[in-house]
Amino acid sequence: MVTGQTALEAAAAVVDPEIRAVTIEELGILRDVATDERGHVTVTITPTYSGCPAMDVIRADIRTALRRAGFDDVDVVTALGAPWSTDWITDEGKEKLAAAGIAPPSPVRQRPDIVPLTLTVRCPQCGSPETEELSRFGSTACKSLWRCRACLEPFDRVKPL
Repeated sequence: MVTGQTALEAAAAVVDPEIRAVTIEELGILRDVATDERGHVTVTITPTYSGCPAMDVIRADIRTALRRAGFDDVDVVTALGAPWSTDWITDEGKEKLAAAGIAPPSPVRQRPDIVPLTLTVRCPQCGSPETEELSRFGSTACKSLWRCRACLEPFDRVKPL
């Protein structure tokens, strides 16, 4: 029997096509999954960046996952407000990013009265704080390219937003 929980689980398990180490739920892209009495599913997602090229693939992957779970009537809606924030990445998502060699972002705004300040980015390979940003532009629009001065390994970092 297909249920709202089944739809949620199917959508939540969709892997991000650009950062294959995390799901769209862990990345904070998945905003809502709603089902009605007729079995219609509406999935709401928010892109990490306006114009993110991965969104078409994510929409198709969501529809495929829901079809496999028994849902044929699916709408995928893009919500631009509130804008996505790296604060929406789950703790599990941050752990998976680090395990994949991608430095997770530091918190952006956990409290409106505090402005966080990142003094260093730790290398996801060796943990050293001796790192440097090589380019604000990484392998995807949501990442920048860094290098560790201790182990000399390059790595991506998810840009804090």
